[in-house]
Amino acid sequence: MNQKPVVPYTSQFAMLLGFTGASFIIGALLLGWVAADILKVPSSKIADALIKPENVQFSRIANTLFAFVSFFIPAWVVAAISYKKSFSALGFKTAISIKQVAIVGAISFGALFLNGSFAAINEMIPMPASFLAEARKLEASYQKTMLAMANMKQLSDLFIGLLVIAVAPAIFEEVLFRAGLQRILFGLTKHAAISIIIASILFSAIHGSYFGFLPRLALGIVLGLIYYLTNNLWLAILMHFLNNAVVVIQLYVYNQMGKPIKEAMEESMPIWYGIFGLLIVIPAFIYLTKESRQRLAAQAVTLDNESMD
Repeated sequence: MNQKPVVPYTSQFAMLLGFTGASFIIGALLLGWVAADILKVPSSKIADALIKPENVQFSRIANTLFAFVSFFIPAWVVAAISYKKSFSALGFKTAISIKQVAIVGAISFGALFLNGSFAAINEMIPMPASFLAEARKLEASYQKTMLAMANMKQLSDLFIGLLVIAVAPAIFEEVLFRAGLQRILFGLTKHAAISIIIASILFSAIHGSYFGFLPRLALGIVLGLIYYLTNNLWLAILMHFLNNAVVVIQLYVYNQMGKPIKEAMEESMPIWYGIFGLLIVIPAFIYLTKESRQRLAAQAVTLDNESMD
């Protein structure tokens, strides 16, 4: 049963924007202060110090804590102020069926081909040469940071990499963009498509990658649909984790084989692969919709029976 908020959605939206902005500033300041103190480098050298191999463990912990402060805390605080049961309002519900997990797994598999297709389309969009040059610089910087965090030589490094690059971002980002932003936008507009698209655009934009914008936009829409159809954040988190875990495992395998691990981050696939992805994703979503409706109907019957007793 959905809870009724004690705070209007307009106020929730304003609080979420304010808390998120403040959390980003506070998180960045804390990260800079702690990094400068522990790594013994001036503020201007922190970015370079964080990607050095000897600082990889600190970099992983610091980035995870920054994501927790910047993404998770604002959305949770807004939910705690607005609802009696904050985690339930965000969508942290234990009622998950094996069927739903299997369907999300199928969607995740199909989405790999969709993302690859959108990455190819993204590269084909004509843009000014000066813009593309700057975009490539940002992309190179982003990849350098990710490759430093994904430096995995042992099996234990793989597990740490999965926690830092797959599990933590999946939880923290879904709490902000789906359980926070999308939920509030839906409450404001009453339009699922509008709330999903806006949240997905911001989800993609915040990664700061032009060449990965369309793939992450598509991923955000898929995640938004899962959250909207099931009202269960754990399923969106599972989908997000599976998407990230594939990249982490690829990085580990490439490292073990002595191949350039930069190739593992290459997202682009032939455009026609998107058709194959759609042939998997569309039926899976149709089945997920039916499964979710059946579960909601069963829960409604159970609640009615309990109220009569």
